Amino acid sequence: MFDWFHDPNAWAALATLTMLEIVLGIDNIVFISILVDRLPAAQRPLGRNLGLALALVTRLCLLFSLSWIMGLKEPLFHLPWPEFLHGVSGQHREADPDGTIGISGKDLILLIGGLFLLYKSTHEIHHKLEDATEPENEAGLPKVNAAGATIAAVITQIALIDIVFSLDSVITAVGMAQNLSVMATAIIVAVGVMLWAAGPISDFVAKHPTIKVLALSFLLLIGTALIADGLHFHIPKGYIYFAMSFSLAVEMINLRVRNQKA
Repeated sequence: MFDWFHDPNAWAALATLTMLEIVLGIDNIVFISILVDRLPAAQRPLGRNLGLALALVTRLCLLFSLSWIMGLKEPLFHLPWPEFLHGVSGQHREADPDGTIGISGKDLILLIGGLFLLYKSTHEIHHKLEDATEPENEAGLPKVNAAGATIAAVITQIALIDIVFSLDSVITAVGMAQNLSVMATAIIVAVGVMLWAAGPISDFVAKHPTIKVLALSFLLLIGTALIADGLHFHIPKGYIYFAMSFSLAVEMINLRVRNQKA
């Protein structure tokens, strides 16, 4: 199983796949950071670690269920291709010759996950705006919902969305490597890096409200891309990552300008 230790090509595949898994895991870290921010400060590290541990378990379980994953690509039913998209170039879409879209189990997971991200991001942005406009209490601080979120509720939501992110991650692994142990090693190393990076990223997002809103906007973008993928309209990941990187760079400049004025 580990005979690839002496194969340079396998090590190259491991390095490439690990980097890809880390990039694909950024979405997961952002989502977990947003959710654990609703927890009491003392519970946030536990929430982050449990969330990423769930991500690792989900990825490995899916990886060792390869036949099931491949079966998810078989169409369960067909939908007509939307009329307003008939003129769209076929370069980034997949439709059957009869003009219909075959919706598979994988597509359903992507659609449900995308809708969940859109709902959750919109809800969090609305909550953020409400907090900003609520009257101040006697201490001069905005009123905050004392109940907050429970760690069980947060972990449940993380577990649900982990399925979507893990599916994308595992399918990438299957497409890039042939050896199961190489795939598993890449996933374990990538989640280890995510565990190390999640704390600083979460703290930074929580400390800067505008970054949090930007992160929520990223989740809206990712949710839209997942829905598009579920409908066989594939948006190149490079476009999404460029938009996220450019927006983040502009916001970092804004933060620096505000700090200089303060």
